[in-house]
Amino acid sequence: MPTPRRRRSVLPLTMSATALLVPLATACSGSASDGAAAGGQRLRVVMAFPPAQAMSPYGDDAVTLSRLAVVEGLTTLGRDGTAKPALAASWKRDSAKEWTFTLREATFHDGTKVDPAAVVRSLTAAGKASPKPRVLSDTGLTATARGADTVRIVTDEADPLLPQRLANPSLTILSAAAYTGGKADPAGHATGPFALAAVKGAVSATLERNDTYWGAKAKAPGVDVTFVADGTARANALRTEAVDVAEYVPISQASLLGDGLVHEFPSARTNGLSLNTGRGVFADPAMRAAAREAIDTKALVKAVYEGRADTAQGLLGPGVPWAADARTSPVGRTKAAGEAQVAKTKEIVLATYTNRPELPEVATVVQQQLSKRGFTVKQVVRDYAQLEADALAGKYDAFIQARNTLLDTADPVSYLASDFTCDGTFNISQLCDKRVDADVDKAAATTGTDARHAAAARAEADILGTDALVPLLHERFVQGYDDSRVQGVSLDPLERTLITADTRLG
Repeated sequence: MPTPRRRRSVLPLTMSATALLVPLATACSGSASDGAAAGGQRLRVVMAFPPAQAMSPYGDDAVTLSRLAVVEGLTTLGRDGTAKPALAASWKRDSAKEWTFTLREATFHDGTKVDPAAVVRSLTAAGKASPKPRVLSDTGLTATARGADTVRIVTDEADPLLPQRLANPSLTILSAAAYTGGKADPAGHATGPFALAAVKGAVSATLERNDTYWGAKAKAPGVDVTFVADGTARANALRTEAVDVAEYVPISQASLLGDGLVHEFPSARTNGLSLNTGRGVFADPAMRAAAREAIDTKALVKAVYEGRADTAQGLLGPGVPWAADARTSPVGRTKAAGEAQVAKTKEIVLATYTNRPELPEVATVVQQQLSKRGFTVKQVVRDYAQLEADALAGKYDAFIQARNTLLDTADPVSYLASDFTCDGTFNISQLCDKRVDADVDKAAATTGTDARHAAAARAEADILGTDALVPLLHERFVQGYDDSRVQGVSLDPLERTLITADTRLG
């Protein structure tokens, strides 16, 4: 029987939270004075997601490195999702598949020069990585050096989004020394305003200012990072000033901390219930339809998110401004199985992760709603790093995740390709549908903005018609810092940035 939701206490830290903050305080306390002596104060940051792949740039750790201003690609994204210069000062499109990028003068953290050979090496390594980065799930690219400062990139198919694609953290450019033993190590080999100096497993990391950075130098001499999956512990660390910046403050703590410490803003993140179409109960589309009909998204927003979220509209929520006008009705939905038929099915395993503290509560409400429809549900709730491989391998019947639909290229077509096509590299639902693949391919090849949006909306309608994913809600981000003493924190709806060269105390 699911346990009822309980309000988290605002009293002193629980034992588990206290234990988590002991290494945090220890790690940060000694280095702050060192930073002050060097000019400026070091930042203390607590992040929600411990490294899952030892800071490999080819998985979700790449986003952490980007949010900490360690890694860079040829381009970056503006707040409107357009490509802006980064390690490439300029670029031009030579034909439908061919582009030329001109590099700026820059050096890696190890002192070597950013040159065409380094770019070719990094992009080639990303293309050969296993698993392949999600951003490359719908295309392939070949890079070759051209002269002293230019790189030619040829895509397998016409790709109007290549400049946005190259801004993805998984396509970061690293020095030659990063590639040893078949792995890519960004520590001391990237180009960002901060260099990754040390990583202590899944516990902490140390960043130092890159004094040879090609752009504006970081205003903080360094950053001491601690990884704490427990959201209440992160909130309490902010409340007690054990940290300066707390990533992803839990909704339950936001109103308790107050407006001066929490900063809420819209996101492109959709929380969804992925149903395993490849095996088990939900291989039957009628069972998937029954699960969809069981979900009450308004109850989730009210009970778990205390109104700080938007009810599900589709795969693409309010963080994708054009989606509501372009959206069409789901295509080809199967009639839902009746309650008697559902009751005859075997137990289903519903999994989610603790790194986003609302998700276990969401899982409990979803479990209750599915049980009311007749399903027998077992929960599995762990740290994300312990779940990802099994989720991608299709070992769960249902999986609740929070997914940024614009994270890969600032265009949802890449998300649709990686999550819902036969060859998608992040296809937790194990969906393989010819109509979906065809519409996603068509959207990827479309160039005009309005036409591309319409094509993406058609693909969304096809995917929703399969019930491979049941949209639950659209999140709003809550980041924590005291705005009276911390400046320059990036509130980025795309989730690419958090700490920047401009982030500082004072």
